[in-house]
Amino acid sequence: MDKLINPKLTIGKLAQTAGVGVETVRYYQQRGLLAVPQAAGAYRHYPASAIDRIRFVKRAQELGFSLDEVAELLSLEDGADRTAIRCVADARLNQIRTKLADLNRMKKVLSNLIDACQHTDKQAPCPIISILADGMR
Repeated sequence: MDKLINPKLTIGKLAQTAGVGVETVRYYQQRGLLAVPQAAGAYRHYPASAIDRIRFVKRAQELGFSLDEVAELLSLEDGADRTAIRCVADARLNQIRTKLADLNRMKKVLSNLIDACQHTDKQAPCPIISILADGMR
């Protein structure tokens, strides 16, 4: 718990406490998702608030937000512009709905192919291989 009380963390301690690798911290800095603190001597010291910021990014990614969308959400993190926040979340939800529809379509086609393969005479070509091979012609 002392790690969280100490307001200044090295990049290694920050990464460890936030549950990411040092390279992830550096990548978030390159993407503008996390500020690069001034060096104090040989080391840069990060405020404890950087832990929460990294965790925000990770939770948003778990919900499927891209890093560009996360950056947009971070720019709105004060919560004042709820319309803009809902717009970003709604766009993501629509992407998820589209992906689910595509996955359900693939599931249905593959299920039908498996069933056809199981019930096709052994002398006939396998429907799965036939459909896949047709795409190569």
